[in-house]
Amino acid sequence: MSDNGPVQTRCPVLNVRRVDAYYAITVVAPGIAERFRSGQFVSVAVGGDHSSTLLRRPFAIHDVKPDYGGTVEFLFSVRGTGTAWLSERRSRDLLDVVGPLGRPFPLPREPVNCVLVGGGSGSAPLFPLAQSLRRRGCRVDFVLGAASADRVFSAITARRIAETAAFTTDDGSFGTRGRVTDVLGRVIEECRSDAVYACGPMPMLRAVTSVAASHGIPVQVAVEETMACGTGICMTCVIPVVGEDGITRMVRSCVDGPVFRGEQVRFDDVGTIPFDALGAPGWKGSSAARAAETARDIA
Repeated sequence: MSDNGPVQTRCPVLNVRRVDAYYAITVVAPGIAERFRSGQFVSVAVGGDHSSTLLRRPFAIHDVKPDYGGTVEFLFSVRGTGTAWLSERRSRDLLDVVGPLGRPFPLPREPVNCVLVGGGSGSAPLFPLAQSLRRRGCRVDFVLGAASADRVFSAITARRIAETAAFTTDDGSFGTRGRVTDVLGRVIEECRSDAVYACGPMPMLRAVTSVAASHGIPVQVAVEETMACGTGICMTCVIPVVGEDGITRMVRSCVDGPVFRGEQVRFDDVGTIPFDALGAPGWKGSSAARAAETARDIA
């Protein structure tokens, strides 16, 4: 299909199911299913047609299937009125969904060894990524962590589709007691990993990026930032990212991401506007940086 941009559709719910501590909703959305690439997300209206809840909710796409004309599944936890309303949907209810949105995970050109690292519900988008990597002949290993056993997402599936799968929990109720970074270095060495893909809370992504850097391998991270619109208009999801030209810019997670090269995200400065970021009060930058920015604007 020539148009690969997002679509807005009112799609019927196929089913809603509990997955341990989470809910998974499957909707019939062929237009979204056809355009989807691993790492992208959907933005869902909540509360119904007459609700005062204006803002949509972003959810990573966990699974896409051609069955029933094209289905899309996304995962969530009940955290407020919007997600509580979603958890009460039933088969044949209609949802207003926009997607697929965001920048997907880049895939390697040649078969390489990849370790996929997820935290809690952030593990969800790693599963379609694993399938895409395997289709390219890549080795896939999982490292999944969460606070407790019921929040480690889809351990059985991870074991089935990966060469190896390691699990960690904060309370030691499943797998190794600790965090994903406590075992990641060992997995990288034993599996001779060439690349890391990660999705989860920002502190986890920061730590994973550090481990990958210490082993000299690249890391792609899908950030978890609050997204009010999901289309780049509201600017609530901006984070500081260093560009190829060395200039830090405040970029929108929803359209410039959610996937970034881990080493380019300034994790220590997330939630602030660094003094040296392009456009920050008093920003001057180096003469080379100013020249590069001017050239980019002219182009």
